[in-house]
Amino acid sequence: MTILGLDIGGANIKAADAAGRTLSRPFAIWKHPEQLAPQIESICGEFPNCSQLAVTMTAELADCFTTKAEGVRKILDQVDACQIGDPCAVWTTDGRFVTSAEARANPLLVAAANWHALATWVGRQQLSASSVPVGTALLVDIGTTTTDIIPLIDGIPATLGRTDVSRLQSGELCYSGVKRTPLCAIAYSVPFRDGYCAVAAELFATTLDVYLLLGDIPEDEHDLETANGKPATRTAAHDRIARLLCGDREDVSEAEAVQVARFLADVQRQRLAGALERILQRLTSPCETVIVSGSGSFLARRLVAQNRRLASANVISLDEILSPGIAEAACAYAVARLCSM
Repeated sequence: MTILGLDIGGANIKAADAAGRTLSRPFAIWKHPEQLAPQIESICGEFPNCSQLAVTMTAELADCFTTKAEGVRKILDQVDACQIGDPCAVWTTDGRFVTSAEARANPLLVAAANWHALATWVGRQQLSASSVPVGTALLVDIGTTTTDIIPLIDGIPATLGRTDVSRLQSGELCYSGVKRTPLCAIAYSVPFRDGYCAVAAELFATTLDVYLLLGDIPEDEHDLETANGKPATRTAAHDRIARLLCGDREDVSEAEAVQVARFLADVQRQRLAGALERILQRLTSPCETVIVSGSGSFLARRLVAQNRRLASANVISLDEILSPGIAEAACAYAVARLCSM
């Protein structure tokens, strides 16, 4: 029998079992929240003998819900409607699983708890692999939408914040990722020809287009989860970045679009590097280990490599030691593993 971990986000549902089989499916919950249960049932069909769901979520923040508490409860209603084997287990930010009923009674404990599940599992893996205290470590998880920078002290998450609001304030959560972040949220203007050009404050292009043009994310002509609904290809990314300058491919050459992409990638990296430095400055002992994960693992590795405080740290990449699929669905994998322990 299989425990299936689900990380239910606002734009994607990620699933994984403890054996390392993973799946990531686009699902814009704010458009069709009532369709969540059929989506989950379809995903479960990809994992034979699914006996229980281990759930974490961030989708409660979607604006189809008036409050996060309402979002948690409605998401759990949809999960429970699937009736998959044993009652589902829901991860909380105080480090334990609860039933759906308990989660409904304390919805803010399970809201946006996926980072905590991943950090807890990573910390326990560290402890199980070492016969001595593991000291200070850092988890850097860069996904499609957000970045989490989570200190671990002797295998235990040691954050200042537990909610999205407090984590944004502390720098432990950065609302910047490698696919869905609008480029107009990264910079107000970009280098163009002999000067700078202001960018349109419109959802014309996202960070996916930057990393497609720079070759960090492979092309996928079947992926239509883009700013304009056209394929995730270099050619379409060129068109979207040209639109960012209120132009098209006849106004902005591919070489110029690549130049814009390099600049925006550098600005995003600098902002995330600032958040990383902020976290490192408040650690009371040197960071000995850094674990990187997420679909933006490539960017996480760059951040770590460029930080002088981490020059001697042991860097562990989940996409390299496990698989790219596990790294992308790391929070779903974490709850599956935690629930199996």
